[in-house]
Amino acid sequence: MTDLATPVAAPRPRPSWRRAAPALLGYAAVRALGLLVLAVWSAARDESPVRLLSARWDSLWYTRVAELGYGYEVRLPDGDVHSNLAFFPLLPWLERAGAALSPLSHAEAGLLVSAVASLAAAWGIFAVADHVYGSRAGVCAVLLWAVLPVGIVQSMAYSESLFTALAAWSLYAVLTGRWLTAGLLASLAGLTRPVGAAVVAAVWVTAVASFVRERGAPAGDGAPRWRRALAMLVAPLGAAGYVLWVGHRTGGGPLGYLDVQAGWRNGFDGGYAFARFVAGKFTAFPSALAGVGLVVGVVLLGRLYAAGVRQRQPLPLLVYTGTVTLLALCASSYFGSKPRLLLPAFPLLLPLALALAKLRTSRSAWVLGGVAVASAVYGAFWLNGSGPP
Repeated sequence: MTDLATPVAAPRPRPSWRRAAPALLGYAAVRALGLLVLAVWSAARDESPVRLLSARWDSLWYTRVAELGYGYEVRLPDGDVHSNLAFFPLLPWLERAGAALSPLSHAEAGLLVSAVASLAAAWGIFAVADHVYGSRAGVCAVLLWAVLPVGIVQSMAYSESLFTALAAWSLYAVLTGRWLTAGLLASLAGLTRPVGAAVVAAVWVTAVASFVRERGAPAGDGAPRWRRALAMLVAPLGAAGYVLWVGHRTGGGPLGYLDVQAGWRNGFDGGYAFARFVAGKFTAFPSALAGVGLVVGVVLLGRLYAAGVRQRQPLPLLVYTGTVTLLALCASSYFGSKPRLLLPAFPLLLPLALALAKLRTSRSAWVLGGVAVASAVYGAFWLNGSGPP
């Protein structure tokens, strides 16, 4: 356990492939199961699993940015304007590089990026959990992230896996006092998704807390003040640079990106729209059952976060998780995308990982195996239906 104001937990071995191997092999097995079930389900419907993973919904927007750059928009009959400026550039840049350096198409390069990034994310999640709670909890945390009901998104040409990888390793760098690395990774996370603000917040709050705590004494993690200050300076550069560029391109000034998001009906309203959406479910039956499920889900998120506080998770994890969760639940975006938006909030899984780590290996394996099968079936059903908007 660690003190909330302490960025560094008890010293543990540096991350290595060998130490993380059980977690990574388990993660790869879960993802392979999900892709196999998707392939079988799609074949039964005469559908292409590759198309479902790389050529629908947001993946099409990312691919179009990679191929043609920014400037494409769709004007809807109701007056809304969907501009590809809403999509942050790091994933399209990597897709473009992959297509230029290999025979892959931009969409296929996106799948490759997600595959590599998902393994990097799994390793980063293991590194964080291992550092704080030990390797057994680390393995359980990775497998829990893999078997989430929307886990199939980790294998899509979406930016969730890439962002989670950058966020997890940035948090690990903060926890271990590697401030310059933390700031650089936070900046890259800010080039990936708007929620990169959560990584920046974790770096900033932890650094400020260390300044306040030391009161003129050397930092508890031995990091010079200038490194922490430089990390604070570098961390927001990615997100700030892109947002300011969008504002300049659109003529909207520093807040121009908000206008782009408004065209998609995205914004931060403190959860008002989501609360209305949930309340609307209780006006009829059986939609009331869905309303109950949504309320239970929100309560569960709150309980998991509270459990993390009680278990004294390090400050950067609490700041990051709280920010990701608030941005996901309090945004006025399409409500069906909220489970996907919560994918990067992996520290919420740490209390469950600790509980699983206390079970016998055979029992936890049965639990995770059963959930993995259910997740694979749901993912195949989901992608062959409404999918992750």
